[in-house]
Amino acid sequence: MPERFLLQVLRSLVTHGILRSTRGVEGGYSLVRPPEEVNLLEVIEAVDGPIEASSPMGDEVPPHTQERITGVLEHVTQQSREYLAGITFASLLKDNGSPVG
Repeated sequence: MPERFLLQVLRSLVTHGILRSTRGVEGGYSLVRPPEEVNLLEVIEAVDGPIEASSPMGDEVPPHTQERITGVLEHVTQQSREYLAGITFASLLKDNGSPVG
């Protein structure tokens, strides 16, 4: 990973209150909150922006079909957001084999 890109990611995480930056010889980055309070959803959205349903359909798809597909995509997006919000950094560090629960 290029250093410039990594610095952009770290800066974004600092801006969104996930990391703190400390300057100096003993400096670096650390979590602002305990690992139990930091979840993957907020990290992903801090770096990539909000996770939203999008429907890249053209005009050839009938409106009622577009509405149905959009509804499904919105449901999947909401389920994905909830799932990612349930995965904390602490759960990723556990040895039970599952990041959730």
